[in-house]
Amino acid sequence: MKFAEKCNVLFDATVELYHKTDDVDAVATNPYEEGTIEANLFVKNWIDTVQWHLEDIIRDPEIDPADALALKRRIDKSNQDRTDLVEEIDTYFREKYADVKVAADATINTESPAWAVDRLSILALKIYHMREQASRTDADAAHLERCQAKLNVLLEQRVDLTTAIDQLLEDIAAGKKYMKVYRQMKLYNDPATNPVLYGKK
Repeated sequence: MKFAEKCNVLFDATVELYHKTDDVDAVATNPYEEGTIEANLFVKNWIDTVQWHLEDIIRDPEIDPADALALKRRIDKSNQDRTDLVEEIDTYFREKYADVKVAADATINTESPAWAVDRLSILALKIYHMREQASRTDADAAHLERCQAKLNVLLEQRVDLTTAIDQLLEDIAAGKKYMKVYRQMKLYNDPATNPVLYGKK
């Protein structure tokens, strides 16, 4: 099984594991050996899954403003954790292919492998929840039909993205593509670059 295909299996299992409790405060036990790429992929998808549900909660029109602010802070931290983990996964790829001889006519991709895997993780969540919507017993036929049509598109999108990621990795391994990692420079999270945080008048 190729890398992106393995990601799909791992992400689907992680989403299923979360929904055994469906609790944003549940503590996950990582089933993979610490330091492995699988362990990082598990944490990545767990972060995405928890954040998905935090985004649902914060949209409650009856939410207390103080609770909403606390959730917003939590979502901000989650986004930073997600970004840091994607960069760690890219480091794995960079080290894995460090000794590849890059062809003179090699080209760069529009995004790094890990950011493509990030989209695959989100797709697993979209598929799970759209399948849930397409199977509701309390919704009318029109809703079920719309959601099934959307689910079909998401499943097709996952096939395409999975294929594209595995092709990208094959091209990197063969020296046809090369990867560069641009760290995400989130100015608003940095006390040294956010004017509100460093006290600019």
